[in-house]
Amino acid sequence: MIEVKDVSKRYLNGNIGFLALKGVSFSIKKGEFVAIMGPSGSGKSTLMHTLGALDVPTSGTYFLDGKDVSKMDERELALIRCEKIGYVFQSFNLLPRATVMRNVMLPLMYAGVKRAERKGRAVKALKAAGLDESHFEHLSNQLSGGQMQRVAIARALVNDPAIILADEPTGNLDSKTGEFVLGTFQRLNEQGHTIILITHERDVAEHAKRILVIRDGQIQKEEKGHTQRIQTEHEPA
Repeated sequence: MIEVKDVSKRYLNGNIGFLALKGVSFSIKKGEFVAIMGPSGSGKSTLMHTLGALDVPTSGTYFLDGKDVSKMDERELALIRCEKIGYVFQSFNLLPRATVMRNVMLPLMYAGVKRAERKGRAVKALKAAGLDESHFEHLSNQLSGGQMQRVAIARALVNDPAIILADEPTGNLDSKTGEFVLGTFQRLNEQGHTIILITHERDVAEHAKRILVIRDGQIQKEEKGHTQRIQTEHEPA
């Protein structure tokens, strides 16, 4: 599904160039759960922007689902972001005065999905993310952090993307709630979803099945993640 070949990314600060990625290569198969782990300044954010079609590499190639993202213009990148990638962010990025249902339906509206289809697809995504119907008409600012993150997961799922890209998804959550959210990702992966998790924390990365360790703009090594399934039946209080 993903093939990254010798990708480099150079930024300019005035006349000074900075190489954030240095010849990165790896692949991710459909249905994998992969963590990209590295400290601040390692290049993981730049790599995330590349994988998420938010930016293009300076050199090298990036194929997503058979399409060469590295050669796309902004219009084509926007289409890839809409159709192929679901994003989950540390800060949730929900509309605070919109209901849970409306937050999840918004990507469908932007994608031109007919009104009659939106609610059914949103309900399916919310249930897949572990939320029951009692929460659907709540405003997002009435929810707990864990519930908000699961709404964000549902929003990422609703367009049936090729991959779910999660950027530090437990960063604003306490440890128990973070475990619950990571368990939700594990369950979604078991259902066939491809998950890419960006993190600087080893204990978070180990919930994935593969870990790519990035440092100084290069993939330093690959490790196996933790294989034990987290139970997600009951959300922490």
